[in-house]
Amino acid sequence: MGRLFWKVFAFTLLAQLIATLGIVGAIWLMHAAEDKSPPQIDDSPPANLMLEAASSTLQYGGVPALQKLLQSIDKHHPLYVIDDDDHDMLGREVAPNLAASARAASKVPSVHQAVRQLIAQDGRRLLLFAPTPVAMEHGFDDVPPAPTPLPQHDAHGPQDHGHNGQPHDHPPPEMRFLPFLPLVTAVVGSLIFTILIAWYFSKPIRHMRSAFAAVANGDLDVAVGARMEPRDDELADLGRDFDAMVERLRLLLDGQRRLLHDVSHELRSPLTRLQFAIGLARQQPEKVNDTLDRIERESVRMEKLVGELLTLSKLEAGAFKPTIEDVGIDELVTEIGRDAEFEAQASDRKLELIITGEAVIRGDAELLHRALENVVRNAVKQTAVATTVRMEVSLIEQGTRVRIAVHDQGPGVPEGELDTIFKPFYRCEESEKNIDGHGLGLAIARRVIFAHGGAIRAINRQGGGLTMEILLPL
Repeated sequence: MGRLFWKVFAFTLLAQLIATLGIVGAIWLMHAAEDKSPPQIDDSPPANLMLEAASSTLQYGGVPALQKLLQSIDKHHPLYVIDDDDHDMLGREVAPNLAASARAASKVPSVHQAVRQLIAQDGRRLLLFAPTPVAMEHGFDDVPPAPTPLPQHDAHGPQDHGHNGQPHDHPPPEMRFLPFLPLVTAVVGSLIFTILIAWYFSKPIRHMRSAFAAVANGDLDVAVGARMEPRDDELADLGRDFDAMVERLRLLLDGQRRLLHDVSHELRSPLTRLQFAIGLARQQPEKVNDTLDRIERESVRMEKLVGELLTLSKLEAGAFKPTIEDVGIDELVTEIGRDAEFEAQASDRKLELIITGEAVIRGDAELLHRALENVVRNAVKQTAVATTVRMEVSLIEQGTRVRIAVHDQGPGVPEGELDTIFKPFYRCEESEKNIDGHGLGLAIARRVIFAHGGAIRAINRQGGGLTMEILLPL
């Protein structure tokens, strides 16, 4: 599991925590609001007994008998009897919110039993109720109104107002909102974090999509890694890998274009000479043998060029399947030195071979022979006449690698071109006089050495000449 997984996990966990805290907080606020709203209407058994007694007194004794009853119990546990105008039968002052709470409670008798609706003998509608001791102690004006009951329907439709035209008691806005707070918190929290996660993922994906479209249209100068610089996750790594891929693709396409140009240039000269030889044979039949020799040399040169191109192409594409075996470097170098010495003597040059240890590596003997031969033959061609090419073989790094160094006494290579000479068809100005060759030998040698896990580099020698250093793992 990578960094991107943990970021998504953290975002999701945070959203769940916020939603949970919102739900818990809403429930706590609801309970706290209930605790701060003490009941106003007493529904205890003693209160119900008094209400029953008052109802019976009004029914059988009338209003005067009820007034005497209310006066007798007013000091112990007062009862209130109010008419439609909220006037008390004994002339006592009744707080508006208490009267509103009593009327609201009378509409839900299953909740508040200590409220009675009575009809006096003269036809007046009366409301009988008993306030709670808490309401009596704190004062009626300080007590919040009771919850609004569900609307009751009669023949005239919903009744939400009292008989005096005033609306019945309603809870404050914050109380009405509390039941929906958990749902709102969960929805808002999830929405916010969903938007953040969507934005976090969609932004780099849009960058990648536009970059892919640019590459598909042939634009290889596009870069995505810089646009994802603040990030540090798998998407940022993907952007950097994309840039590396595009850069590698650009180099390959540039190399193909350059290779196609160089191949065309290299083939043009022998083809021109072939056409010239054919034309000369037609004009001078007596020189047909010389012309055929010329055609044969040009065809051999073209065949060699095509063979080297095929080898280079297979090495670059990784399609060449080498034969892995134990290769003795001292034996291989001795064989190459013997052939190179014969060629050097023909051009008034010498080759000196110095081997200071036996070394065996795993690899393809034919490929290694071809790579080392290209390096040695190139040194023999570049070294000055009547000079010696020295080839040294030694073990380095506690016997973990073998070092093969080839020193010539030629013109050397400009410092800025020491790495360029390993590119196909490249020949520096100092070596342009050597028309025998196509500039593929060092390119093939480098790819063979790399395929065997080694390294090759060119170093200018002090006093003139060039050293080709090859390192191969044992």
